[in-house]
Amino acid sequence: MPSSNCIFVSDLHGSLTRYRKLFQYILSHKPGAVFIGGDILPSYLTALKDSAPAYEQFISEFLVSEFSHLRQNLGNAYPEVFIILGNDDGRFRESDVIDAEKKGIWHYCHFKSISWNAFTVYGYSFIPPSPFLLKDWERFDVTDFTRPGCISPLDGRFTVPITPQELLHSTIEKDLTELTRNADVSRSIFLFHSPPHGSKLDRADLMGRKINDIQVDIHVGSAAIQRFISKRQPLLTLHGHIHESTRLTGAWRDRFIRTHSFNASHEGPELSLIRFDPYSLENASRELI
Repeated sequence: MPSSNCIFVSDLHGSLTRYRKLFQYILSHKPGAVFIGGDILPSYLTALKDSAPAYEQFISEFLVSEFSHLRQNLGNAYPEVFIILGNDDGRFRESDVIDAEKKGIWHYCHFKSISWNAFTVYGYSFIPPSPFLLKDWERFDVTDFTRPGCISPLDGRFTVPITPQELLHSTIEKDLTELTRNADVSRSIFLFHSPPHGSKLDRADLMGRKINDIQVDIHVGSAAIQRFISKRQPLLTLHGHIHESTRLTGAWRDRFIRTHSFNASHEGPELSLIRFDPYSLENASRELI
């Protein structure tokens, strides 16, 4: 049976230092699977301001090249790679991710279910409305409510066309229902970008920030994802997005009855890497490299 040893990283934001640490780890430790939870590119808005051509070439020239070298060096030990994009990744580069999938570099998981070993991997990139302008990977959560301090998707920027119907009526809750339907997800791994709301994984550094003298919500994850986990009880959910959450809560993992949930995002310069075996999730560990 293929190796079930896995690693999970997220929110590398185009850092060459972090990526090189990841590639060296893969080469040295030969995990069976690598999960990458979005925000893989340098900041899109920074790239716009600096007119950085490297942004458009990052996937096709850097990531694909480096993973191709790994595949050449590792041969049959090359891991299964599962990847999604995040809210800071301009969706107009999604075609590069799809092209790399066709070359066998990785599995692009957004809004898909993929069989792996005895498990099913699902991917989902969207987050609830945020304070950021780029809205390619934002959806209304359960309703069309936008939290105070955040920008509605109706008022943001998109790098690809979106229909008014999709913009106004799509929600994360509806998407998760469509993605999974009536499937048994008890042996499924969900690669999310957003963490679940009200958990140890979605705490933002907002304490003391008020709007109209009202403290804004310090938990900024998705209520729809939280409800989905509580109701459907997948085996494992993987999250990123909120870099400071682990520092603020002291926890990179949470538990929802049977579901284990991990957050790999990190606000420091190190590579945050979570090691896990889906057959023994209690023994998962996190390392800052």
